[in-house]
Amino acid sequence: MRHLVFSIFLMLFTSAGMSFEIEAKRKFIAKNERVVLTILSTTDLDLFSDVITRFQEKNKTISIDYFEVSSSELFKALNDDTTSFDLALSSAMDLQTKIANDGLALAYSSEFTEKLPEWAHWQNYVFAFTQEPASIALSAKDFADLPIPQSRQELIATIRAYPERFSGRIGTYDVRTSGLGYLFATQDARTSETYWRLAEVMGITGTKLYCCSSKMINDVISGDLAVAYNVLGSYANAQAHLQEDIIIVNPKDFTTLMLRSALISTKSQSPQIAGEFIDHLISFSLDANLAKQFPFPALELDALQQETSLRPIRLGPGLMVYLDRLKRENFIKAWENATLQTPQD
Repeated sequence: MRHLVFSIFLMLFTSAGMSFEIEAKRKFIAKNERVVLTILSTTDLDLFSDVITRFQEKNKTISIDYFEVSSSELFKALNDDTTSFDLALSSAMDLQTKIANDGLALAYSSEFTEKLPEWAHWQNYVFAFTQEPASIALSAKDFADLPIPQSRQELIATIRAYPERFSGRIGTYDVRTSGLGYLFATQDARTSETYWRLAEVMGITGTKLYCCSSKMINDVISGDLAVAYNVLGSYANAQAHLQEDIIIVNPKDFTTLMLRSALISTKSQSPQIAGEFIDHLISFSLDANLAKQFPFPALELDALQQETSLRPIRLGPGLMVYLDRLKRENFIKAWENATLQTPQD
């Protein structure tokens, strides 16, 4: 859930000279505070609070200032000379890689980071700590009398067969403003031409555009949307436990896996403690008992070998290809031509 305190924090931090938007903020206060660790994160505060509390149970003198922002605003903040944060946690792997490549991240190594597979870290700068599918969220009510589409091609066929039912009731990211949405879209397009056919079909229905997964999922639950495409599976499953009217599908043609990642800012005042927090995040993937207490899908190496449809986005410089200005402009133009169409009567 995005938070209503947005306007208050935006006003406060704008007056402090910060040129990025903060959606929510909370300070987790230690009783015997000696150090304050500042975290800039794209992860919803409501989902992440237990992870922070568990860290403080082992580190009773460390308070944590947690700032929730969008992936594009996080990137902006790390490039802003007027701001200073210890740790950046983001779902936009391409932007995290660029931050590190631009010299804005500190190297870190520990017994925990050394246990990560090669594809789950980039050198000693960016470290994955979750493995989350890009899923399709469906309204159970709208699909009560329809077969559940298990692939993009089946979803296309369903939308074409029932255009009136889905008119104005399909949602996806606005890739022009959502860093994660742009990452998912470019990865989809690289994997299969089916993505562009789906984008065109959704565009014809008058697709609604969103900033983030949580808003799309909430609109599926409320009945405003029948389909939400490429939402974070972790957010969708968190809602599915509480709601009976949402169906989560991981497409069988291919399911893109996003690796939520962490890096230490070069402006960190407490780089060692920031590193210890990264170890804390990785530990949930190394211990099966801890993984059960983690609010996100932990890194699962066996799953990638057993499920050939799972396509993890690998950390590394290849992610920066679509961050090139010209390539981005061309991709956005093609996306706009496909998605921003006039709905048919």
